[in-house]
Amino acid sequence: MNIPRAALGALTVLAAVAGPAVAQLPTLELSAGIHLIRAEVANTFDARARGLMFRKSLGAGSGMLFVFPEVSRHCMWMKNTYVPLSVAFMDEQGTIVSIHDMKPQDETSHCAAKPARFALEMNQGWFAQKGIKAGARIGGLDRAPPPR
Repeated sequence: MNIPRAALGALTVLAAVAGPAVAQLPTLELSAGIHLIRAEVANTFDARARGLMFRKSLGAGSGMLFVFPEVSRHCMWMKNTYVPLSVAFMDEQGTIVSIHDMKPQDETSHCAAKPARFALEMNQGWFAQKGIKAGARIGGLDRAPPPR
C-alpha cells in the first residue's frame, strides 16, 4: 500500500497523541452484593502487566479483574496509571482478603494481606462508598477465563 508522506506523518502524530494501542479485553459481569460490576479481564501476562496504564478515566461501575495463574500475595502498583484506584484482592472463592487505595503514578507496592487468586481495580473509593470490606464476597469469578 502506498501512503503519501504527509498522510503517514499525520498518522504518526495521531498515534502518538492517542497513546499505546490497547488490545480489546474480554469483559465479565461481577457482583458485590446488589452492586453490578462490568470488569475487563486481564488474564494474560501482557494484560496483567499493562493493567489500566495510560487510561484517562474509568466508567462508573467499571473495573479491571486480574486473574493470576497462582495463588500468592500479589502486589499492584500505579506506574503510568492516571486514574486513582482502589484494589480488592480476593481468594479463590471470591472472598476479599484486603482492599487498598492507590495514588496515580505512584510506584508504591500494595500487596494482598493473604494469598489471593484475583484482584479487582475500581475507581478509588468505590468499595468504601458501597460499604464493601474485607470478608465480603465478589460473585461471578467462577466465570472468569483461566489465566494464560
